[in-house]
Amino acid sequence: MSGNVGSGAMARLNERLVYDIGLHKGEDADFYLKKGFSVIAFEANPSLIEYCKARFQDAVREGRLHIIEGAIAPDNSDDNVKFFLNRERSVWGTIDETWVTRNNNLGYKSDIISVKRIDILDIFQSFDIPEYLKIDVEGADKLVLEALRKIESRPRYISLESEKRDFAILEEEFSLFTTLGYTKFKVLQQQNIPGSMIMTKTLDGRQLSYVFEEHASGPFGDEIPQPWLSREDALREYAAIFRRYRLFGDETVYETLPRRVRRFIEILYKSTSGYRGPLPGWFDTHATL
Repeated sequence: MSGNVGSGAMARLNERLVYDIGLHKGEDADFYLKKGFSVIAFEANPSLIEYCKARFQDAVREGRLHIIEGAIAPDNSDDNVKFFLNRERSVWGTIDETWVTRNNNLGYKSDIISVKRIDILDIFQSFDIPEYLKIDVEGADKLVLEALRKIESRPRYISLESEKRDFAILEEEFSLFTTLGYTKFKVLQQQNIPGSMIMTKTLDGRQLSYVFEEHASGPFGDEIPQPWLSREDALREYAAIFRRYRLFGDETVYETLPRRVRRFIEILYKSTSGYRGPLPGWFDTHATL
């Protein structure tokens, strides 16, 4: 991939490069490519890989998109690992059996396939460090952050789908961010992203009007229209989010109620609490150095 090959642990920061860890159907890669970035994308689901090779055939041919096939897995894994492919909710593909249990409890069964193991540290040492690192790989996000500890350079911006069940694990995510040198944060509600529009510019200065697809992660860095927060302020915001998770999140009584009852409870909650956002939604944590 021209211009993106690095030199081991001393790989340089490439301001025109994005890592899309969790390619899925290319909902985010499409935005990054249209912005003018080169993209290194990661995907384990073979059918989604073939879909994206067809969707982005020009970008693949031109070397602007490089798809790395397989699943990011721990160092002690075999060369091939079990990947739990969810045919009803393809965004829920994972190597983590605890995620599979959650998905099963929600009524979405998984099939097991074997895929190549990806060593994310090898990738960091083989390519340049990106301007932005998007992480959305169910159950393996922390492995990516841990690998960054062994690399001198850091992406200027980074995001991951935040923990939503255990606040102590969320605090560990923030501790790892801090260890890596990230000091400013944004907490982005993902349920609001699909269908939203951004007026932005490409890397070469052209105007770009873009509408985000379903399952897209949305904008990143300073293009997110909210202020950067300190770690303490971000955790305070998450404390309120977790209170809503406990009331309205996965595997709560609320989720088992009829739709009209849920709608009544939602209206009642918003009228008494003053909260106006989606219930409960889910969030990405964005960080910058």
